[in-house]
Order: sequence, then C-alpha cells, then structure tokens
Amino acid sequence: MSSEVTDLCRYPIVQAPMAGGTSGPQLAGAVTEAGGLGFLAAGYKTADGMYHEVKQVRRLTAGPFGVNLFMPQPVLADPGAVEVYRHQLAHEAAWYETPLGDPDGNGDDGYEAKVAILLEDPVPVVSFTFGCPTRDTLDAFARVGTHTIVTVTSPEEAQSAQWAGADTVCVQGFEAGGHQSTHRDDPQLDQTGTGLLSLITQVRETVRIPIVAAGGLMRGAQIAAAFAAGADAAQLGTAFLACPESGAHPLHKQALTNPLFARTELTRAFSGRPARGLVNRFVREHGPYAPAAYPQVHYVTSGLRQAAAKAGDAQGMALWAGQGHRMARELPAGELIELLAAELEAARTALNMRSPR
Repeated sequence: MSSEVTDLCRYPIVQAPMAGGTSGPQLAGAVTEAGGLGFLAAGYKTADGMYHEVKQVRRLTAGPFGVNLFMPQPVLADPGAVEVYRHQLAHEAAWYETPLGDPDGNGDDGYEAKVAILLEDPVPVVSFTFGCPTRDTLDAFARVGTHTIVTVTSPEEAQSAQWAGADTVCVQGFEAGGHQSTHRDDPQLDQTGTGLLSLITQVRETVRIPIVAAGGLMRGAQIAAAFAAGADAAQLGTAFLACPESGAHPLHKQALTNPLFARTELTRAFSGRPARGLVNRFVREHGPYAPAAYPQVHYVTSGLRQAAAKAGDAQGMALWAGQGHRMARELPAGELIELLAAELEAARTALNMRSPR
C-alpha cells in the first residue's frame, strides 16, 4: 500500500474513530462506500469485539477502512484523589440509582491482543491515540501492508511519530471534540492547546510525512483551509455524529444543535483526561474537581453515564463534540461525504479565481 494517505480513498475525507459506540461498522462502511475513509473505534472494546466489528465492515464494503487503537497509559493517578472524586459523585449514584464503577479497570485497553489480531488479519489502516507505538510495532504493520497513522497534538509529537516509522500523522487541533490525544497527560497544560491551522503549519515545517487535519472541521471550505495550511487529508468526527449510521445516542445527536447547549469545554469530569464536550450540568458541577486520572475516572463514571442515557437525561451524559457542533447536518453518511466533497471543490475553485494571476 502506498505511503500516501490520499491514495487510500476517492475523497481526502476521513471519518474520525469516535469510541464509545459511535464509530461502528455501519458508519465506517457507509463512509468508505461513499469514497471517504471509514474508521472503526476499537477503544473500550475487547479484542474479540474489535475482531467481530472488522468482519462486519468487510461484509459492508470492499473498500479500505481503518481501525483505531488506544495506547496503554502509565499509572499516574493518585488513588486518594480518585477516592475523593468518588465521594463527590455519591449523590449522582443515588440520583441515578446505580453504583459507581471500579476505578481499577483495564488500563491497557487490551492493546497487545488487538495488535496481534490486526497483524494476523491485517486491515488497510491502523491509527493510534494517546501515544506513539514502538518502531518494532510500526515496522510489523508495514510488513503486512498496513498504513499507520499516529495522532499528535504538537510538532514534537509529530517528529517522534516520524522517527518511530509512522506513515502519516493525524494533527489534532484544540478545537477537536472528544479526548485530546496528547502523548503525555499533563494537568498543567490543560486549556493550552494549539488551534488547528497554526498547528498544521508548524507540523508541516517539522515533518516530511503526510498530514491528516482534525479539529472543528464541519464544511468543505474549512477542509480547503486545512489543505492550504499544509494538510493532505481531513478527519471529521462531530460532522458525522448526527448521521443515522452513527451509534451516538439520540439525545447526543439532538444536543449538537440544541440552543440549550451553547458551547463546548475541555473537561476531565467524565474520564479524568481532557476531552471536549457540550457543557451540561455534570460538566459544570464536577469538571472543576475531577482529578487527572485516566482511565480510572472513566470507569468510575461509566455506570452514571449509561444510567443518564437510559433515563433520557442529557445533563448527565458525556456529550463529546467539537467547536463546530452547531453546524452539524443530519444527513446519511454517504450524502454528507458527497456534500463535503462538493463544498471542497467549490472552495478550491473560488480560491483559484481569487488568486492573483
């Protein structure tokens, strides 16, 4: 397989791998069939669950698709801080009539088992979140013909990914919904991320490998701007949340354009790691006190989030979304791909017409 990410699909549009059930086989298959690059999110799934979803995508499309893996995280959390946060959430557990989860869950997300499966039965693309694999791992994927993408949030992380042997970097700007994919979770750096266009330019001047741009992209004109800054392809997540093929909860889809949820914010309230979501009651009440403890806090709040969704209470759910959420369009994934591609072409044409001769 070519090392150029743009060779993977008809349109340079990648559907972001959104964990938690959003980016499943139906969405990935529909995006790939329409000419984009669909992605499965393997995060929070078992290795066996990932394997079965890969087989489902293959039944839906013969085109290229990707699988995203979470890198294992070092155990840095202060158990005392996690316990204090558990006490703070006790009234939430009583309100939703569900117990708090065990913070001592699977910290490596079954990483080694998932890698073994994807090397034994390769898929076209594998991407990585929350860190960079070893050169041995990336070389192993290269030998089986898998294109590798490492998500980065700084020029330094991009350079490390290039040195390790990644084929492509996915440059995630501060505007992006869901978790910030920093390689090191440093609480002192909360709220200090770099905007996408500036970050693309910095990374373009640092590495020679292709760049996929991610963060707040909702329209073809924005994709064109990312290309002008130096990106080779664009990854969109929030834009696909409202699609019927998306596995997002209906309340989550509705909240994207609901005036009640006017803005997004980076919060550790639900997972212990900075993640951008719509500001609701849970974020306002617990965000300021949530410790830097991923994935411990994720496991503690898991039952609460599920109970809130079951109760139809969007104020207690993790409503991950990027800064462009108000521009979400409720379209089938295939139609959205075609519309984005048309908007991109129109923006490129307009830009060429404005350029000085």
